[in-house]
Amino acid sequence: MSSLAGDASPKPRKLLNAALWGAQALVFIGFVIIGWMKLFKPIPELAAMWAWTGQLPAAVVRGLAIIDITGGVGIFLPTVTRIKPGLTVLAAVGCVALQMCAMAFHIYRGEMAATPVNVVFLALSAFVLWGRRAQPVRAR
Repeated sequence: MSSLAGDASPKPRKLLNAALWGAQALVFIGFVIIGWMKLFKPIPELAAMWAWTGQLPAAVVRGLAIIDITGGVGIFLPTVTRIKPGLTVLAAVGCVALQMCAMAFHIYRGEMAATPVNVVFLALSAFVLWGRRAQPVRAR
């Protein structure tokens, strides 16, 4: 007869790791695509999609693009390469903070319809933050 404490099955760890990889990939793809758009699309085209981008200085929009891209790359690349994988946790902290600020910005402006995307990225980033602290990837 085995006890539950003695059944340290690797299956839950593998499932958690797979879920973390999925979350990291989604944050990476989403942040890089959105950041790329903010960085390279003309401001009038961005403003047609997101009104706020036409109401802020272009330098702010482009700066936010760089922050988005950096966050997306930071949450994924260190883990993939296994070079300084602890940086993934720091990037996740930044992504969580970024999404909280974005939500506050949109709520302040009365743009509640924009916040569901922020909530999804906040949840994914928080999951990566928690999960990669609990189950870190080993460096090479």
